[in-house]
Amino acid sequence: MTENKRLADGPLVVAIDSSTTSTKAIIVDAEGNIWHTAKENIQLHTPAMDQYEHNPARWWETSRATIGKVLSELSPADRDRVEAIGITHQRESFAPFDKDGNPLRNGILWLDGRATEQIRHYGNDHIHELSGKPAGVTPGIYKMAWVKENEPEVFEKAYKVMDVHGYIAWMLTGRPVSSQAAADSLGLFDIQKRDWADELLDIAGVKREQMAELVEPSYEMGTLRKELADEWGIKEVPVIAGLGDGQAAGIGAAAVDPEIGFLNLGTAVNAGVDSPVYKYDKVFRTHVSGIPGNYVFEVLQSSGSYLAGWFRETLGDPKLLGEPDPALDEAASHIPPGCEGLVTLPYWNAVQSPYWDSVARGAVVGWRGTHSRAHMYRSILESIGFEMRLNLDSVEAGTGVKLTGLRAMGGGTRSMLWRQIMADTTALPITVCAQDEISALGAAVLAMASTGIYGEHDVAATAKKMAQYGETVEPDMDKHAQYKDVAHVQRQLYPKLKDVFEELYDLTLKYPSTRPESPKAEL
Repeated sequence: MTENKRLADGPLVVAIDSSTTSTKAIIVDAEGNIWHTAKENIQLHTPAMDQYEHNPARWWETSRATIGKVLSELSPADRDRVEAIGITHQRESFAPFDKDGNPLRNGILWLDGRATEQIRHYGNDHIHELSGKPAGVTPGIYKMAWVKENEPEVFEKAYKVMDVHGYIAWMLTGRPVSSQAAADSLGLFDIQKRDWADELLDIAGVKREQMAELVEPSYEMGTLRKELADEWGIKEVPVIAGLGDGQAAGIGAAAVDPEIGFLNLGTAVNAGVDSPVYKYDKVFRTHVSGIPGNYVFEVLQSSGSYLAGWFRETLGDPKLLGEPDPALDEAASHIPPGCEGLVTLPYWNAVQSPYWDSVARGAVVGWRGTHSRAHMYRSILESIGFEMRLNLDSVEAGTGVKLTGLRAMGGGTRSMLWRQIMADTTALPITVCAQDEISALGAAVLAMASTGIYGEHDVAATAKKMAQYGETVEPDMDKHAQYKDVAHVQRQLYPKLKDVFEELYDLTLKYPSTRPESPKAEL
């Protein structure tokens, strides 16, 4: 970032994004210019099939390290301009802690699939309406119920059970507190009251006093601990209630009006719109928005760029270790839409929107001897677009507003091929966000809104001032017409295979995996 891309005066904020693979920190000014970035990786642990965990200590260690790195890049005068710290995080993940903030077990992550039995036992329409979350793999409530039933001593000993955002806020301020727009992802809220629901806490096996205090997004949760302020050379600034990374991506893209959606082509693919009213629907899940008083209607597809990366790592050029492959993109770009009769069901990590089936699996149908790796790769990318268009139909029905465009972010936007496929399959223009760390930028927007520079806690106005964009990809409507025909075929796969997936799940219970466990995190 060159000096003329920075504001010479005015507030600066620090924002951190603690995600599935790493924690990142950024310094941002009031026009959304990112001055400095830092990143620390977090090891993913897989102790058994479908189980995904972190050592929760790394949530704080990486936050502390990255904040220190970006602040060390500032001059003393610019460090004096830092006015707030914002937080975004990987949603639905949680861990139990003692009174000193030491973890009592590994954190269980959003993509963990161990709680199928609990989902089936507890999940119902009432819980969906109360919490805004359809019964599925991601909400923390079902995995917490798994802990209650399989490791009861853990919650019995716990002083607090915290989401990632809440734990980081605790370490920053000394106060076990979280944001309404972060903690709601656990699925334990009466979402319309913005508070913990006793009946949901009971299912999860935790008590109200074990949960975080709650603060409205963009408002102060507490003041930075003096020893940390001294360590980093800044004032004892307020730590601002943030939001989950999905909602944060929408705020960072300034997708704050109901006709503009956000599209995050990240590890998972999620999309959504902001709404001033509460609704729940079988297809989308409803979150507390980063805009105070609002909600976000969001669709989720867990197999996003993860699936494209899985293909490159497992079936691609081994020398690239799963990294983007320009030659593969080039070859796939010459495959016609529909991949000459090859269609994919992209449920490698189960299916969330629209079916919320934790035992669903991936499938590729239509193989011929003339199909190539490039055919399968393109079919995967197309299938994610088909699923997204189906899900956006439900979002539009929920809001009553037709989408006019999508603001896109995430690693998948770097692929020209995938960007165009998503535009063609959804029939919507896609504007790419200029900044890479878009979820962190969303947290920075809330922190900046707390300063009042664009109106007191006016998150929407602040987002519009800070968002920055690159190119817009227009849909090819002739290809869209062809894709509609292919999508019609693709959408028949899940209903026809649903019973097969159930039988495969029964086999996994009858013959449990005996593969070697990965190393467990040291606590």
